Order: sequence, then structure tokens, then C-alpha cells
Amino acid sequence: MTVRRIVTHAVSACFVILNSVIAFGQPTSPDTKPTVIEKTDPPPAPGPDLLKYTPEQIEAAYEGKRIPEAVAMYLVIARDGQLGGTNGWFGPAANRFSWQWLAARHGIMPDQLLAADSFQGPEVIFKLLDRDHDGNISAMDLDWSDENPWVRQSYMVNRMFRRIDPSGDGKLTVEEWQAFFEKLAGEEMTVGPEQLRDALIPPSGFSPGDAPAKETLIKGLMASELGSLQEGPDLDEPAPDFELSPLGGGDSIRLSDRVGKKPVVLVLGNFTCGPFRSMYPAVEAVKARQQDNADFLMIYVREAHPTDGWVMKSNEKVGVAVAQPITLLERKSVAEQCSAKLNPTMPLLVDDISDTVGNAYSGMPARLYVIDTKGKVAYKSGRGPFGFKPEEMEQALLMLMLDEAPPIEKAE
Repeated sequence: MTVRRIVTHAVSACFVILNSVIAFGQPTSPDTKPTVIEKTDPPPAPGPDLLKYTPEQIEAAYEGKRIPEAVAMYLVIARDGQLGGTNGWFGPAANRFSWQWLAARHGIMPDQLLAADSFQGPEVIFKLLDRDHDGNISAMDLDWSDENPWVRQSYMVNRMFRRIDPSGDGKLTVEEWQAFFEKLAGEEMTVGPEQLRDALIPPSGFSPGDAPAKETLIKGLMASELGSLQEGPDLDEPAPDFELSPLGGGDSIRLSDRVGKKPVVLVLGNFTCGPFRSMYPAVEAVKARQQDNADFLMIYVREAHPTDGWVMKSNEKVGVAVAQPITLLERKSVAEQCSAKLNPTMPLLVDDISDTVGNAYSGMPARLYVIDTKGKVAYKSGRGPFGFKPEEMEQALLMLMLDEAPPIEKAE
């Protein structure tokens, strides 16, 4: 029996045993009662212990205490909740900089506009902070919350884009556009709005074959495929140091050796995360604009949708189908496939098979960080896929540059 089969059988056996006793926190028969949490007991930590209790018992155990992100995510899944940008462990970025910070820096009130001639910084930074390109920076330009209409529409466009992109590389060619149109239009050679809607927006919210069962989500959560059970460094905390080897060989790269010269941007992601692949070109665009101002490193982490986990049929359609690597050599092999599809121009560092860096930064399935020149976290995106916003990261980087640069004196 191969090592993979041994591991797979062991994991499966673990969940068979658990599911024979519980059904995700629910008694399986009138004679089966869930474990009681005594008031003197510590609340269940993120991990398999959560499976012993009902959601109500878990919430009662955490009454008056902060609920860890992974526990909050488990509660959403156990109650058949929706996986959305504000549910469970999904939420906004942690950002040292905001519109309130920028307004105070320029001596204006938060309800005022910041005009180009009053901006204390380079013109190129002003243009990138002015998201709607109206010649002024306002609170809306720096608002990346899921309540922002532009952000909601932007994410919807990305989801529709992934349904059109046959190669899964985050880019559309003229030929791919034409093929999509011809397939949809048929002999009529015209496309109506209802046709386009039905082709791009699945009624269930998931593409056919992508919707997971609750058991799949629970297993993915416990295996750190949905995301790390750890939470990563907080804002203004020191960034955890690491040393990893780049894909393809060469000297290993240590984060602490890069800190101090200029800010460092960390990009964590994996091949089987469709949103990461589709949004990665935006990361490359940020790098192209800011490569003189920051050091960019990509960390390859645990797969989000392996063939032995939450399988995505939309992945299979674009030729992305790999099992969860169980050795570093296997992970490097999958990272090579990812590199061939996305063509990153930054160093691609492969995390060890114990997910040391991925867990230290809570980087699964995808995440972005900006580390300042003192080695502290200046920006930490929300958990991917919903929190993975390259342009938000760029705005944080730009404001960090403003904060660390000497003030510019305007000519009179």
C-alpha cells in the first residue's frame, strides 16, 4: 500500500468513526447524547474537538469570550450557512491605513474631498488612490468592504470571468472571447441579456459540480484546505520569519534578510484555488507598478480543492486536477504546474509539507500581506478567496510609502 493510500485511509477512518458517533454536533439516536461542556472546562479549541458538541453548546462555552475564527467558521458550516465575504472567518482586511488616516494627514475632515493640488505626495500615488478617477480622493475610493457597491460588482465580475476563461490562467484572448460568444449564440449569432445571465450566473451560486456537501466542508476545515485553523499575525505585530527555497533552485530566501530596505509584499496562494488564479494577474500588475518600491515574494501553500478533497468541476474543465501533496517533492511538482499557468515574475517559494509558513500567516487558500521596513505587519488582507484584493493591498502599500517618506514641501 502506498504512503498516499495509508494517509487517505487513516483520514477517512477518522471521520467514519467521528460520524458514527456524531452528525456534525447532532445526536444520531435518542440514546446518543452529545458531550456536555462543563462551565469549568475550557471551550473547545479549533480542530476535531468541535465535532463533539452542538453549535449551541459551543456558543455557550464561549459566552463572554472571543470566538476564534476557525470556531466561527465551523459554526457557519454546521448550521448550513452560506460561505460569504462576511460569514464565519471571512471579513475585512486589517490595515494600518484608512481614509481617516489620510484625511487627518492632510488636515481635512473625513466628509471632505482630497483634491490633487492638496495631496502631499507624488502624482502617481494620487492617481492610484483615486479609484473612481474623478480627480478627488474620498472615503469611497479607499472602501474595500463587501458593503461597497463597486467591490460587490467587482467580485461578481470576477466570478463571471472565471466561467468564460477556458484556460483558467486569469486572462482572456480574442480567440477565447470569440469561442464563448459562438457557443452561446449558436446559429442565431446573437446573444440576449437573459442568455448571458444564465450562462454566467448559476442559480445556486456555484457552477455545476462545484457545490460542496457539509461533510466535505467539515473535512476541508479540519484539513486546513478551506483555510488555516491559525489566525496569523495581527496588525503591527512582527511578521513571522521564515526561510524557504525558490522553485527551480537557487539560494534560499529568508524574510528577515529582505526586511529593512523597502516594504515586502507576501502573496500566498495555490494552484487549485480558482479565485486565486483568476486574480493573480492583478497581483502581477501591482508588482509591475511597484517593483521599485517593494520586494514581492510568493509563498505556495496547501491546495484548496484537491481531487481528494472539495473537488471543483470548474477546475477539471480547465485542466486543474491534483491530489493533495503529501511530500515536499509532490508540492513542488504542483507548484511547477501553477507557475507554468500563471507565469509569476516574483520568486515562488514553496512552503514545507507541514505548512509552517501557511499556518504562521494563516495563508490558506490565499492571502496578501504588506510588511513595513521595521518588519511589522502594515496590511493583512482578509482570508481568501473573498478577502484577496490586490488593489486594496496596493493602496495600503502606497500609503505606507507616504507614511515612511519625508514630507513634501509644496511650492508656493
